[in-house]
Amino acid sequence: QVQLADSGGGLVQAGGSLRLSCAASRRFIGYYAMGWFRQAPGKEREFVAAINWNDGSTYYGDSVKGRFTISRDNDKNTIYLQMNSVKPDDTAVYYCARDAGSGSTWYRRPPSGSWGQGTQVTVSS
Repeated sequence: QVQLADSGGGLVQAGGSLRLSCAASRRFIGYYAMGWFRQAPGKEREFVAAINWNDGSTYYGDSVKGRFTISRDNDKNTIYLQMNSVKPDDTAVYYCARDAGSGSTWYRRPPSGSWGQGTQVTVSS
């Protein structure tokens, strides 16, 4: 079983920036995607962003488009989520995920592959 270690969460003021990281325990073979979901208290899990590892195609949830950027580092088996212009509504636990196939479908249903333990992001107003 692949392990994902997500980190980088914390407390940030509205309008500020934060960068999350997710490191995979090993290199993968084949066509797969990695990305982020988030879940706030009392709310459903929400798709944030995904990246296809093979070609770098990226996908974003509507609420973060233009503010968040997902990227990858092939050598480190790591993805990043750069969060800019954060808002109080961005407050949630952010979970890293990885699954076979394209991340283009993640906005419809969460992937069934590996998940990280989550990292808390709190945005103060």
